[in-house]
Amino acid sequence: MSKREPIYKVIFLNQGQVYEMYAKQIFQSDLWGFLEVEEFVFGERSQLVVDPSEEKLKAQFDGVVRSFVPMHSIVRIDEVERLGTPKISEARSMSNVMPFPMPMPDK
Repeated sequence: MSKREPIYKVIFLNQGQVYEMYAKQIFQSDLWGFLEVEEFVFGERSQLVVDPSEEKLKAQFDGVVRSFVPMHSIVRIDEVERLGTPKISEARSMSNVMPFPMPMPDK
């Protein structure tokens, strides 16, 4: 029995939008305060229904080998059994939620 390769759903904030992406590799970066996301996974192109937000993500991340996402932008990371639909949505106003303050590194 072969072990399946894990797929991670990464949800993060970027310029007022919420990105929901799927990737095979996620780890802490050597760059302080960043998370590295590699091997993005998108749905099959053979589907009859085309999701415009998924197509926008495919175009935006076309040719990207690795993304460095700031730790304070991460909303959630889940290991999932099945691939969902990657999407971009507008961040709703969350007046009672503030990002966790990150200390500055000593020089």
